[in-house]
Amino acid sequence: MAAEHADDNTTGGTNGTDADVDAGTTTRPGTDQETAPQDLDPTVAAAVSAAEAAGPQGGESVRIDSWIWSVRLLKTRSMAATACRGGHVRVNGERVKPAYSVRVGDEVRVRQEGRERIVVVKRLIRKRVGAPVAVQCYVDNSPPPPPREAVAPIALRDRGAGRPTKRDRRELERLRGLEASRRSADHQKP
Repeated sequence: MAAEHADDNTTGGTNGTDADVDAGTTTRPGTDQETAPQDLDPTVAAAVSAAEAAGPQGGESVRIDSWIWSVRLLKTRSMAATACRGGHVRVNGERVKPAYSVRVGDEVRVRQEGRERIVVVKRLIRKRVGAPVAVQCYVDNSPPPPPREAVAPIALRDRGAGRPTKRDRRELERLRGLEASRRSADHQKP
């Protein structure tokens, strides 16, 4: 029986001790290594390892506003903090304040510009990194962005051409599809 436990310890690797579980940390046995340097560009792999080295060690944590900014979900840290305060950031379904400590495995939802980004935290980092490295720090479960509406291009006039004539205005309205709505409005007048 002691031999069985010895085999379990040697094959189990470093899945985490009770102390790690109590502290809320997880070690990265083989799960993160699968996406690491083997299948990445060498420069990206070096940047990923540098970002991990600069990240939190042991039981340390990362603020949600800082993490959102570092993985490039929002442009500035102040925008990330404002989004948290405004209720646009949810972690595991709950609204959070900017100082909330994010952990590996958390689902983060960020609402911005009419679109919701849904990501699962894969790595904790503190410093802002390049886009190829940032993508390695989360799993993106966001729905695809809505298609851009087919909008007629805005008619540009030459500089110094002056005010459009009535004929020019009608041509512009016809291009924009406003002709029918304008006529119906004219017919409704008493």
